[in-house]
Amino acid sequence: MLPETFKDWASLLAVLLSIGALVHSWITSKAKVNAEHLKIVDEKLIDHDRRVQAVEGELKHLPGKDDVNDLKLSIAELRGTIGRLDESLNGISRTVRRVEGFLLKEGD
Repeated sequence: MLPETFKDWASLLAVLLSIGALVHSWITSKAKVNAEHLKIVDEKLIDHDRRVQAVEGELKHLPGKDDVNDLKLSIAELRGTIGRLDESLNGISRTVRRVEGFLLKEGD
């Protein structure tokens, strides 16, 4: 009776081992797929990190809001100066035309 009991237990143990091997294979196959997916995600993350660092490096060279505001104020001041010069040149232009007209009349 001992060999038959051993045979029954051995067959039960073989079935359990095969089921365990099947479950282990199924779990590790999912892990391999996940590992490959994580590897791809890590590569993309590294690529995005490099791109963000490049953008941050370029942003350091761009003017800030205070610089742009100073530039706007300087341009407004320059417009005022050009407007005053334009008025002065208009006066000089009228004077030159009057002198030219006088000289043309006197030259005849």
